[in-house]
Amino acid sequence: MYIGIDATCWWNQRGFGRMARELLSAMFALESDHTFYLFIDQAPTESMNLPNVEIVQVFPDRPATSAAIASSRRSIKDMVQLYRAVSRSPIDLMFFPAVYSWFPVSSKLPAVVTLHDAIAEHFPDMIFPDWKGRLFWTLKVKLALWQCKRVMTVSQAAKAEIEQYLGVNGNLIDVISEAPHGLFCQSEDPTASKELRQRIGLPQDGQLIVYVGGLAPHKNLLGFLEGFARAREKQEIDDVHVVLVGDYGGAGFHSNYDELQQLANDKRIQGMVHFTGFISDEDLLVLYNNAMAAAMPSFSEGFGLPAVEAMACGTPILSSDKGSLPEVVGDAGVFFDPYDVESISRAIVKISTDVELRQQLSDVAVSRARSFTWERAAKLALSYLEAAAKGSGARHG
Repeated sequence: MYIGIDATCWWNQRGFGRMARELLSAMFALESDHTFYLFIDQAPTESMNLPNVEIVQVFPDRPATSAAIASSRRSIKDMVQLYRAVSRSPIDLMFFPAVYSWFPVSSKLPAVVTLHDAIAEHFPDMIFPDWKGRLFWTLKVKLALWQCKRVMTVSQAAKAEIEQYLGVNGNLIDVISEAPHGLFCQSEDPTASKELRQRIGLPQDGQLIVYVGGLAPHKNLLGFLEGFARAREKQEIDDVHVVLVGDYGGAGFHSNYDELQQLANDKRIQGMVHFTGFISDEDLLVLYNNAMAAAMPSFSEGFGLPAVEAMACGTPILSSDKGSLPEVVGDAGVFFDPYDVESISRAIVKISTDVELRQQLSDVAVSRARSFTWERAAKLALSYLEAAAKGSGARHG
């Protein structure tokens, strides 16, 4: 079978870009008779240079990394160029690993689109800074769902939300899981730890709670920092620092960066909250292994990839009890109600003061993280694509 793949999201630095790179790389490595046609809008990477991969490069006015964000859109010219590139290729099915970079294809070609969640539909006021971004996003998702044959998503919780907020029949939604990159594992390197802490401005001593991700309102970082502040105000924790890793900007979506900076200067937690911006995976490995816990305080997540990355490093999770997080974290974390600041505060105190609990959670985290692999996700995804094409009468076996 000839499978077309929208790989224009490959270069995105946020979660859906990482998911696309990991899933597709694992899919290409599987033993199969399929040929993959990758539609890209930037120079191909070395990892795409494989016998079973054909590259189709287009040259749009704007790459998907900037054109596919919420407050922007691809030009008609670029979409026509992509449409023609797909139409000229001998493919049996088109797969979009992320709805973010979706573009129209022929109605005669079966398509499968990945929706990581329905957070934008569940919490629109927390996601979109203006009506234009919300309108463009809504139109794109509706068109993608109207045209696709099936939907793929990354958790049972995400599937339920897609059914509820987008009205998609659950029988048309297939579920895979995300997984940590093989780089993430338990590792003790005091020299690397000392160097990283010094380089990014962290104290050499002191316990760390690490958050990795965007700063959008639905991530609930304001609530988490307020819970942290209350725990310190009551003198229930002492030398504990919160480290916020990730994109300061919103990439077309809301960002709480300014409000978070203001709260971080509150006298209760001043000097205890650190913003690092993006860091490399190698640095992230060291940081996870240095952390007492990784925080996932969101009101909702489609999956929660940083959680399994941290778990692979033996780091316990401080987790919201909403969305996919209970499903993903399992018994590897301490849960709280993200809408209740006191609940957040109690969870922070609990994990900060109970060394024995942290060790128990660490052991569970490593074991649980092993259950998530990109190879397993790729096998499932490929079986779903094969079934979708077979139902439409694929031209190639």
